[in-house]
Amino acid sequence: MEKRPLGKTGLFVTPLGLGLAALGRPGYINLGHAEDLGANYDVEYMQRHAHEVLDAAWEAGIRYFDAARSYGRAEAFLGSWLTSRNIAPEEVTIGSKWGYTYTAGWQVKAEKHEVKDHSLSVLQRQYQESQELLKPYLSLYQIHSATLDSGVLENREVLEELARYREQGLVIGLSLSGPAQGQTLEKAMEVRMDGVPLFGCVQVTWNLLEPSTGPVLEQASREGWGIIVKEALANGRLTEKNTDPEFAPRLAVLKNTASELNTTVDALALAAVLAQPWASVVLSGAATREQLLSNCQALRIPWSAETASLIDALAETPQEYWSKRSALEWN
Repeated sequence: MEKRPLGKTGLFVTPLGLGLAALGRPGYINLGHAEDLGANYDVEYMQRHAHEVLDAAWEAGIRYFDAARSYGRAEAFLGSWLTSRNIAPEEVTIGSKWGYTYTAGWQVKAEKHEVKDHSLSVLQRQYQESQELLKPYLSLYQIHSATLDSGVLENREVLEELARYREQGLVIGLSLSGPAQGQTLEKAMEVRMDGVPLFGCVQVTWNLLEPSTGPVLEQASREGWGIIVKEALANGRLTEKNTDPEFAPRLAVLKNTASELNTTVDALALAAVLAQPWASVVLSGAATREQLLSNCQALRIPWSAETASLIDALAETPQEYWSKRSALEWN
């Protein structure tokens, strides 16, 4: 994989990146997550397992890695892998996020797995925590799941603190979630500090089921934003792990198309995102080496106008998509 610019941020990424949401904690909402981890949640085992997937990603050419404070021990696993493999900071681009605190206590079943708080005190605390685990690798720092109702894009203290981090050399970005992703991004594009745009990068959900942000992402790309796409497989709904009878007809369409292209369903879904001209880097959320290698097949899939018609055939309304996502069980 050849590196390419992450918008006009000055950072470089590979077309595929690896997100550690499913690798850093025992419980997650991806379909079949418990099976992926073999129901073994010993910390040392999970670190070895995460390192094995990271090794596979490195061997495949992936050079962008994404974590967050709320992903359990994801930052610690990533940091220990980077140092144990003697990877130089200039060889990789590392992004992390602040705004959610992990509260599951290393349990799969928990009353709350993470608590959202976009206050200044949480930003300052989590920034120091991320720096301790990832310095000198951390180059992109993002608000985790910024939304209009959280008020974070209007919190002057928080914005000023982020501007200070930018002055110290970090690229500042934000990740989005929910049916109002597009409106949140439009507001973020207006944020200026000392007359200069604060944000240079956005991490957004876009997939065959939820393509609604396409037009605003095109605009952001034209303005020089780097665009990271997460949940390209819809937390497993766009894989053969989706056994929902209601989804069976759409899964059959995916399987047939994948068969015609001699590939896998997950690779086909990822190829749909890679084909978008505004996408800087698309995250694999693989929890096993096998999943990662299957995901990488997406880079070899020819994308045509005929294949692109899958978007029209599969897309849900944003409200429907996010309602189904919120109903996914932690496992």
